[in-house]
Amino acid sequence: MMPKFTRGMIMAAGLGVRMRPLTDDRPKPLIEVGGRTLLDHAIDRFKAVGVKMIVVNVHYKADMIVAHLKKRTDVEIRIQDERQELLNTGGALKKALPHFAGEPFLTYNSDSIWLEGMGANLDRLTQRWNDAEMDCLMLLAPTFSAIGYDDRGDFTMDANGRLARREPQRVAPFAWPGVQIIHPRLIEKGKGDVFSTNQLWDVAIEAGRLYGLRLEGKWMHIGTPQARAEAEEFLRTLSTVA
Repeated sequence: MMPKFTRGMIMAAGLGVRMRPLTDDRPKPLIEVGGRTLLDHAIDRFKAVGVKMIVVNVHYKADMIVAHLKKRTDVEIRIQDERQELLNTGGALKKALPHFAGEPFLTYNSDSIWLEGMGANLDRLTQRWNDAEMDCLMLLAPTFSAIGYDDRGDFTMDANGRLARREPQRVAPFAWPGVQIIHPRLIEKGKGDVFSTNQLWDVAIEAGRLYGLRLEGKWMHIGTPQARAEAEEFLRTLSTVA
């Protein structure tokens, strides 16, 4: 029987430095693309796959995010207040563990959107999860077709989906678009209260328990004003063709 992923976490505490000046007066999760905020894109993706409860961490311009989320009465939202100290991605997950009752859950960085290809990507991700062999399962986007991404990739993936880091000075075919299923048993291995999820991924790679699933469709990384403009133009082109 496939596990039901009814709980998730959206990472919304970043400072949005690369998105300035758009983030001078609002947090990055409230930037709009395609007529919706990035935060609402993420919530709607979670809802579509059956998530009923979402933890959202906040720091920069937290009051604006909290006020926006009060309008979302269609899903349970729990605020994780990090205004006193940024915990980084791994630390935020560790602090949120009591909300997930020891079960694996979905996480979503709020600066990613995509157009679906063959099938819904989050459905495919939840169906691929194998608790016996995985501690973390990432959605991975091909770098060659991405909008707003200009780096050298993050991971290579073997025929079984097992991941390895990009070697220094090399190019890797896949980038992480900020979506994963992660098990609390991996998060509990994080050292300290403030740390990056990268620390956890290295632990999972060493154990052979970090896996990936190729994103089918068009990934848009909304990390800078230029990337947002490119995504808006791409979406306008699609609506014109349609």
